[in-house]
Amino acid sequence: MKRSFPLRRWAVSELEERRGERWAERVGALLDEGLRVVTAFARSEGTDVIATALLQSGDGELELVRGRLDRAHGYHSLTPTHPAMHCFEREMHEQTGLRIGAHPWLKPLRYEGIAASSAMGAHPFYKIQGKEVHEVQVGPVHAGVIEPGAFRFMCLGERVHHLEIQLGYQHRGVEALLLKGDARSKAQLVETIAGDSSIAHGLAYASAIEALSGLDADPGLERGRAIGLELERVAMHLAGLSGLAGDVGFLQGATTWGRLRTTAINTSMRLCGSRFGRGWIRPGESRASADGALLEVVRSNLALMVRDTATVNDLFLSSATVRHRFQRAGTLTHAQALDIGLVGLPARACGVELDQRAYGLGVYGEHPMERTTEASGDCWARALVRIREIDRSLSWLARILEGMSSLDAVRRPVGELAAGQLVASLSEGWRGEVVHCLETGADGRLVHYKVQDPSLRNWFGLALAVRENDISDFPICNKSFDLSYCGHDL
Repeated sequence: MKRSFPLRRWAVSELEERRGERWAERVGALLDEGLRVVTAFARSEGTDVIATALLQSGDGELELVRGRLDRAHGYHSLTPTHPAMHCFEREMHEQTGLRIGAHPWLKPLRYEGIAASSAMGAHPFYKIQGKEVHEVQVGPVHAGVIEPGAFRFMCLGERVHHLEIQLGYQHRGVEALLLKGDARSKAQLVETIAGDSSIAHGLAYASAIEALSGLDADPGLERGRAIGLELERVAMHLAGLSGLAGDVGFLQGATTWGRLRTTAINTSMRLCGSRFGRGWIRPGESRASADGALLEVVRSNLALMVRDTATVNDLFLSSATVRHRFQRAGTLTHAQALDIGLVGLPARACGVELDQRAYGLGVYGEHPMERTTEASGDCWARALVRIREIDRSLSWLARILEGMSSLDAVRRPVGELAAGQLVASLSEGWRGEVVHCLETGADGRLVHYKVQDPSLRNWFGLALAVRENDISDFPICNKSFDLSYCGHDL
């Protein structure tokens, strides 16, 4: 069996290093040909900057463009012609000092480092002039028990003309920590990159480490990990729907979906010992196990969730109040989603058929997962995608568990990492695609570890979606995206 998600490994010595503008020209040419940028990142090497862009074709194949750039000279920004590059170029500039000419919004992405973080209070927010204009500041400290982030609304009356989101308050230096010590022992750190996506990040990390050590895919590993991933998706979609329902006073949904979320995470706890799936995945391992009796409990829990979600879903979908609040609120178009590089749930709510499970790889080849899209791109569409992905994940889990007499833990030894290699590993978390890129040096130790949570791409989508909406609709728009502060800030 192949791995269940796109993964590719390159020998660094065989990669062509494009100098200066040639790197940007090649990336731009591939984007013009219809490939999409998955990630782009850079690291310093003396006075040079090593830039890497990872792109994906429509059939899921990964392509890499490598460059060696002079830090002071840099290159002309790709963002004006390919807006999906905007966050990557901002990060590259912030982390390495690489000059990126004519970038329209070259502000700090997360204020990395002590010196930079001291300047967070002087963030250069966008300004609009006019007697009717007023500013509304929300955060960085919020009234609820949530993570910090600053939202600056530029309003004309009650209408939001522009929203700028300033993040970075949760920056913990994750990528630097991942370079210290044995790369094979970083699973516990990876699981806390975004605590509600422990399995999605753990899967991408473990697959990358296995590829670097030469460990082939194993059917038992792929099957066990996918079960955990889909349980995580079900649990977090249920939590999201519960929150959305509570925001508009639909209490049947808030209570029922919240209760069923507990059923989902308790199922994970019975299988691996953690309600959040921590410890389920390690390099070379899928630790979840169940005998026949426990599998019957799991099947019973799945059946309960299928039955009870069907009832509350019907109530939700037929509620005039819910429709009135959600429809046409926080709308993004299909074209906007493509332009800004939206991924995951909000992209599929705009009709973008992007799902890393859909390429027929590994366990998703043996048990295909139907793609879920909606066309309207509003809060209603994002709620519908959640509802339908829950249904399809529960059905998929029932199919894969059918006829299984037990779920066995898998443990395979992981050897030393190969020297001079670069591997890109993807998974499809509940928010969207998770990307881990690892590069080893001549001694087999990591020289670069790039982590990307889908929230990095999607926060700008939220800012765009609330334009020309009433400011009172921001809470439901925000919850419909349900993005991670720490996943963005690393």
